[in-house]
Amino acid sequence: MTFHSNISPEERGAMARSFFEQGYNCAQSVVLAFQDITGMDAVFAAKVSAGFGAGVGRMRQVCGCVSGMALVSGFLSPFTDPSIKADKSANYALVQKLAAEYRQANGSIVCSELLGLKPNEQMTPVAEDRTAEYYKKRPCSELVAMAAEIIAREISN
Repeated sequence: MTFHSNISPEERGAMARSFFEQGYNCAQSVVLAFQDITGMDAVFAAKVSAGFGAGVGRMRQVCGCVSGMALVSGFLSPFTDPSIKADKSANYALVQKLAAEYRQANGSIVCSELLGLKPNEQMTPVAEDRTAEYYKKRPCSELVAMAAEIIAREISN
């Protein structure tokens, strides 16, 4: 990768955690922590990643942290010309590498499994209020930090 950053993985993690604790969803929090790499302003970054939160639209499928990593991967290993199969393959390889590291650390990349929910539990589109109790019962603050750190370590390699 040709990206260089003076921001450490731990600082990236803290940035992502801070965004989450401000009320952004998990995908947004990860993407927002890499604005300097993606070149996206905060409003655009929040818009483009909004629907991926809570396991894609709060359906509790692929964790929004993983979706956020996948979005950022498009800037780290872009594929913009569909005729260049190698670029497409390189991007998919990066996404799989990032997701594998996340899965290794957490046992899953599926939101409902990470949260210990039963199938179809809490599939309402209504977001929960961000209260102290919410943060106590959800590992999401730590998960967004971990996802940002995984990407940051990849950038530094």
